Amino acid sequence: MAFKDLKQKKWFKIMTNMYVLVLSVFVVWMLFFDTNSLLIHLELRKEIKKLEKTQDFLKDEIARDKKIIEKLSDEDELERFAREEYYLKKKNEEIYLIEYEDSLKLKDKE
Repeated sequence: MAFKDLKQKKWFKIMTNMYVLVLSVFVVWMLFFDTNSLLIHLELRKEIKKLEKTQDFLKDEIARDKKIIEKLSDEDELERFAREEYYLKKKNEEIYLIEYEDSLKLKDKE
């Protein structure tokens, strides 16, 4: 098939049309090489989804912390929390911690 025969084909005429060539170059440029390319948009969309998940997690944490703060506004609850978490005590008071064998962290025998 010679070049002369190839020029007579309909698809060759369409593909060598100046408008089709310019449009093709433009589309390729916009999809891959531009600063706002499709690839960058996909990466940004992934990052947005990740940040939205983080935002939902943090909103849940804020709601949980608000409940804890509301609960600790009561003086008796605050005292109970301090005793359980930080092992605080009153003057002239002794505290005994009872730990069960299965709750202790055992060192690996070497």
